[in-house]
Amino acid sequence: MAHLQMAIFVHGTSTSSPSACLAYGSISRSMSFVLTEDQQMLRDTALAFARDELPTTHLRALRDAGANGIDPDTRKKLAELGFFGVIIPDEPGGEQFGLVGLGQILEAQGRTLAVTPLLQSALIAPSALQLSGDDALANEWLPKIAAGEVTFALASDEGTHHAPTLIETEAKVVDYSVLLNGAKRYVPDAHHADMFIVVARTGVKPGDEEGLTLCLVPRDADGVSVQTLNTLDAHGAAHVSFENVTASAVLGEIGKGWSVLDPVLDRARIGLSAEMLGSASAAFEMTLEYLQTRKQFGQLIGSFQALQHRAALMFTELELTRSAVSAALSAVDTGREDVPALASLAKARAGETLHLVSNETVQMHGGIGMTDEHDAGLYLKRARVAEALYGGESFHRDRYAKLHGF
Repeated sequence: MAHLQMAIFVHGTSTSSPSACLAYGSISRSMSFVLTEDQQMLRDTALAFARDELPTTHLRALRDAGANGIDPDTRKKLAELGFFGVIIPDEPGGEQFGLVGLGQILEAQGRTLAVTPLLQSALIAPSALQLSGDDALANEWLPKIAAGEVTFALASDEGTHHAPTLIETEAKVVDYSVLLNGAKRYVPDAHHADMFIVVARTGVKPGDEEGLTLCLVPRDADGVSVQTLNTLDAHGAAHVSFENVTASAVLGEIGKGWSVLDPVLDRARIGLSAEMLGSASAAFEMTLEYLQTRKQFGQLIGSFQALQHRAALMFTELELTRSAVSAALSAVDTGREDVPALASLAKARAGETLHLVSNETVQMHGGIGMTDEHDAGLYLKRARVAEALYGGESFHRDRYAKLHGF
């Protein structure tokens, strides 16, 4: 705790992060962040797999081939390692390491900018199925997810910014069926997902939490159109439209979907924050190595005090972010009531830190950092996309304040 207090104190001399003082209030009440032996083994396996099988050269190869992040071989290997079943209970075929365990995998893939369907299929979909309270649907789909036989995508946002209650896609109940009409923008993994979890409205005007319904829709259902996007970060996404599409099932109750969607989005934000922490950590280490090897005027540039100060700021930001992400991951597994606040704190901190580190990585590498041949640009591009997904810094600072009565 003394180390954390020192990090916040040092950070307090900077104006780059308005949420630092908020972070201490939430994190200081948290538990210790110690991985179990099984979770540590999972982390080691994930780091080795990302390093050996999914380095940045793998991302480049997919990008240059126009694959939009689609890699069946990687999906098969992830299934063999059991990564799809990490948060799924043992009974349906999962591994049950908890969100702390899955966070280690997501952080590892963030370090190498790995393109995988884990966030959508190993975190979001199992969470939605389990939180819906529908045992029949959970028993049907969770074993398939754990085996890597099916992938999912959450189709929620409809505008250019994250706004989970501004839903206009219509869900109309007709003869015991639910018909969907509407469109979703920039749905991660939608370009290759087998199933969609569609957020639609069965009543009340857009902006209200009431009236939302979560529907399962197969990709090949009549009336579904998928427009694949070539994304900045080469991870892939798609716009998806629905025209008189019959949902195959409803998660939870019709019109009561917010009670499932809200905690699912928080888990998605926490998982993405873990990935962003991995990206920021790897970019920082790459920059630190460059500072210790690059010479100018006959001296290592790491000996220049101005660059040392900038590196120190990045380090303290990373330490604070790691604490925020760890607290949020653990809070889900222990059932804490302040998960929403910790999720927003983690996402805001991860966004600010990754933004800073990705910028500094390019700038400190100088001219070579501006070239496509160097990895610095890959980290910056992924950073800009990840920052915006499921709410940027301003969205989550505002949400954090509202959750605390401001």
